Amino acid sequence: MKKMDALEYHSTGRKGKIEVISSKPCLTSRDLSLAYTPGVAEPCLEIEKNPEDAYKYTAKGNLVAVVSNGTAVLGLGNIGAIAGKPVMEGKGVLFKRFADVDVFDLEVNTENPDEIIKVVQLLEPTFGGINLEDIKAPECFYIEEELKRTMNIPVFHDDQHGTAIICSAALINAVMLVNKKIEEIKIVVNGAGAAGVACANLVISLGARQRNVTMCDTKGIIYKGRAEGMNPYKERLSVETELRTLEEAMQGADVFIGVSAKGAVTREMVRAMAKDPIIMAMANPDPEITPEEALSVRSDVIMATGRSDYPNQVNNVLGFPFIFRGALDVRASTINEQMKKAAVMALAELAREDCPDSVCRAYGNEKFSFGRNYIIPKPFDPRALLRVAPAVAKAAMDSGVARLPIEDMDKYTESLEALQGKAKETMRLIINKAKCDPKKIVFPEGDNEKILKAAGALIEEGIAQPILIGSRKKVLDKMAELGMDLNVTIIDPEDSELTEGYAQELYRLRQRKGVTLSEARRIMRRKSRNHFGSMMVHMGDADTLLSGIDAHYPETIRPALEVIGKQAQLSGVHGMYMMIFKKGIYFLADTTVSIEPSAEALAETAILTAEKVRLLDIEPRIAMLSFANFGSVNHALAVKVKKAVELVKQQAPGLEIDGEMQADTAVTPELLANYPFSSLTGPPNILIFPDLNSGNICYKLLHHLGGAEAIGPILMGMNKPVHVLQRGDDVSNIVSMAAIAVVDAQSV
Repeated sequence: MKKMDALEYHSTGRKGKIEVISSKPCLTSRDLSLAYTPGVAEPCLEIEKNPEDAYKYTAKGNLVAVVSNGTAVLGLGNIGAIAGKPVMEGKGVLFKRFADVDVFDLEVNTENPDEIIKVVQLLEPTFGGINLEDIKAPECFYIEEELKRTMNIPVFHDDQHGTAIICSAALINAVMLVNKKIEEIKIVVNGAGAAGVACANLVISLGARQRNVTMCDTKGIIYKGRAEGMNPYKERLSVETELRTLEEAMQGADVFIGVSAKGAVTREMVRAMAKDPIIMAMANPDPEITPEEALSVRSDVIMATGRSDYPNQVNNVLGFPFIFRGALDVRASTINEQMKKAAVMALAELAREDCPDSVCRAYGNEKFSFGRNYIIPKPFDPRALLRVAPAVAKAAMDSGVARLPIEDMDKYTESLEALQGKAKETMRLIINKAKCDPKKIVFPEGDNEKILKAAGALIEEGIAQPILIGSRKKVLDKMAELGMDLNVTIIDPEDSELTEGYAQELYRLRQRKGVTLSEARRIMRRKSRNHFGSMMVHMGDADTLLSGIDAHYPETIRPALEVIGKQAQLSGVHGMYMMIFKKGIYFLADTTVSIEPSAEALAETAILTAEKVRLLDIEPRIAMLSFANFGSVNHALAVKVKKAVELVKQQAPGLEIDGEMQADTAVTPELLANYPFSSLTGPPNILIFPDLNSGNICYKLLHHLGGAEAIGPILMGMNKPVHVLQRGDDVSNIVSMAAIAVVDAQSV
């Protein structure tokens, strides 16, 4: 991860990572009078009579404050309140992304714990919950205790309890795997800050005996009677022992829990542990001991770290979004021990379930099953919300802190499932599918700044193997200007050993189309990098091509058609766009190529689009669009669409397709329900337009006015995969298109 990339991510466009969006319309004078004066007086008066109505008439019930003074920012230390703001904004993004919880981040410019307490207490009317973040120990303990004692909304210090909950879930499963009992195991906790103290307290709450839990800090073992470096929170966890060092404590230990520093554990310490040792080395970014180091000593180790590049990642994102979701939904007055333990058990049980293919695909098609390398769910497992939030909500009800009990937990779980927008999830699955088998992707515009940045991202993520075409000097100069040092293939057609062979092949292909050998050489050497890139794909030196950031659409597609060509059995090539909305994805075709298609061409478009959508692991449902609904108008244009539907059913009988139908009928379930004879079993995800006019206009309006992210154009029907960028595409669009191109190439 480059410094410049991170800074650009945060500074490009709207600054930072968050914005506030109105959830109600404010377009007319009536809207304005309802949103503010005089209409706003009515809910104010209702809340004055009954303060609980704030949950009914305001956003309070779904609003959490992330509060920090920046004194213990992960990996950065005491950097201050304002410097910690990007982290707190990021925490808000995770709350929203994983559990649809709204967040205001509040950076409090004081290190006085009583001042922080006072600020948060005064803000209680605004929020439904408080997430304390990155506040150093021991002040964080005192702050949380006082706020929990004096406030009537959930207060949760994630650095403490989030880490403890995920760690404890992993521990329960690891202990089960090695056939030990939690009340008998010997546990060493290294690090007596917020997370270490919370981990020790929670494992004791879960059944570990306190006398078997030995805590260490930078001064050594925390033992009864120690004076140096103590505080009341350490004192509660002190034990009667003659041991004084971490090395001594590790003798015969069953479990090591580390929230300390890189290198704190040695191979010798691992060798001295009991049979089947469990090591949770959670120091970030570098663990107390790496899995490679531990496993080099003994093969019976079960390892967990805080890192995503090792198995068993202890990641707080598995906890706090879902814990707050459950607490908010029952209007809990606090997050108590029962709720934390419920979250632990829900996560532990989830790891013991069969892991669905969708989760495996999200992690490069790696297979996960309960065992030594899978004792905790993956951070992006969408089931975590559906397990943890209901468990927390039920524990709140059972323990008497829920003020709005849920009557039907099954319906509640269904409502949580509806929160999980599938659109971005689908794009991420596509990217991870590409990462399973990265392909060589050629970029003819190799000296373009956006292409270079995208190439860097593709290499870093392992999505593709970029090949950049262009003047070597220009490409390297542009890299230097951008501060990039990419390990990437650069091909300069003017001096490449490939050029003459490509010219000969172009001459063979186009000699009866007016191209002489000298012209073919000129095209390959200087005139057209798109021809050169297309020839790389044609000759098997690259798997797919992506171009168009600096060119008009015909300038990109014409060389590909001349060199690679369309599939012989097809009437032509076709194009589609993937339109990503907040809550779903639609595939629109043909939006780029076929101007006035026949019924046969429309059927061809529909079948090709369905094939392409299936490559993305999405089951296609097709609506063939028209200005008529199921024969309501007997016009040639509507009849053409109707005929296309019949042709698709004949040629691809397994496809779910219907039409002709109007666009609003296709995308509105209530309208489609007026036609019970329709063969569609659910809302369509593919919309086939009757001509290029309607398709092209529609996708551009949806993109620019409807707020949809447009990924494409995705070409269909070429002999080998070729895809086109839009002028103005940003780096993330290029990366998305590259992932789609790689997935396409995987099927060849």
